Amino acid sequence: MNLVFSVRARALQTCNIQIPQRLTSFKNSRLNFCLLITSKFSTFPIATMDKKDDILAWASKDGEFRRKPSVFRNSVARGTEYEPDKGRYHLFISWACPWAHRTAIVRELKGLQDVISMSAVDWLLGPMGWKFSSPEETPGANEDPFYNFEFIRQYYFKVNPDYEGRFTVPVLWDTKTESIVNNESSEIIRMFNEEFDDFIDEKYRGITYYPENLRVEIDELNEWVYDTVNNGVYKSGFATTQTAYETHCIKLFKSLDRLEEILGKSSGPFLFGDTLTEADIRLYTTIIRFDPVYVQHFKCNLGTIRADYPNLHTWVRHLYWDYPAFKNTTNFEHIKKHYTKSHKQINPFSITPIGPAGNILPK
Repeated sequence: MNLVFSVRARALQTCNIQIPQRLTSFKNSRLNFCLLITSKFSTFPIATMDKKDDILAWASKDGEFRRKPSVFRNSVARGTEYEPDKGRYHLFISWACPWAHRTAIVRELKGLQDVISMSAVDWLLGPMGWKFSSPEETPGANEDPFYNFEFIRQYYFKVNPDYEGRFTVPVLWDTKTESIVNNESSEIIRMFNEEFDDFIDEKYRGITYYPENLRVEIDELNEWVYDTVNNGVYKSGFATTQTAYETHCIKLFKSLDRLEEILGKSSGPFLFGDTLTEADIRLYTTIIRFDPVYVQHFKCNLGTIRADYPNLHTWVRHLYWDYPAFKNTTNFEHIKKHYTKSHKQINPFSITPIGPAGNILPK
């Protein structure tokens, strides 16, 4: 066991913190948040935010971060108000947001680029939420393509002037009815997976990332990975008490240990053997951000993927380097700038670390 890890282990034991088992034995041991805002505002003019609704006040009074559920939960499906069609729907994302990232990956994996158009907001999450910017102002971002809106929140108020929920991405927008179909990433990726096969190239038809024979296992894994890993980094990073932070950070690393073991026993390169599924996609958007952001910014620092989790490290590099849909939708500049320059309560001077050396390492 190296010196750095020995000191870390002794410090944790002194604080009576249980160390994840795999980390104590690994000899070479070396963060649907896209926006929380819950106040009512008119769209024109855009109002200033009351202090009690400060977008930076994410944690509850007990120090715990509790994510609120998405509100728009309609589906694109045959025989419904929202029929599948080419060119009808538009996806709003942030390259920085892991929840929105899922939808961009599946859109590309399913060959939907010419079927569902897409825009990306600026990486900055300011007091008024996600904003639109020109590519000249922020490379990788887009201006609003329909109404010349300044902020994504204006879409929410266009649909419902009395809206009192969160202003999040992704947003699946219906250009025909001028309404938000859905803003829950886990549901949008299944629509993309299943509902648009009539409009895509033949080579993508019938490909599914939610195969029927694995659905029970996928759902079971998604449940605990969402709670302790995808959302676990936020529960750790947005905690405002030591107890809340330690509780969720330890749970996070226990789940990383569990995932490491699953991949070690897998018969193929993915969580479910040789089959790439939505479980891999949903996990990827957290793991790809882990070393560049979550370790330092969210204090998830009991280990790193590259040094402490060899199976996860091989898995994430395989997806990034061998599947263009993953690499093409991973924008490290947006990711790192978003977290470090938007979360003022964590990083008040908005300094973005220059490391790690290589946001992702070669295979």
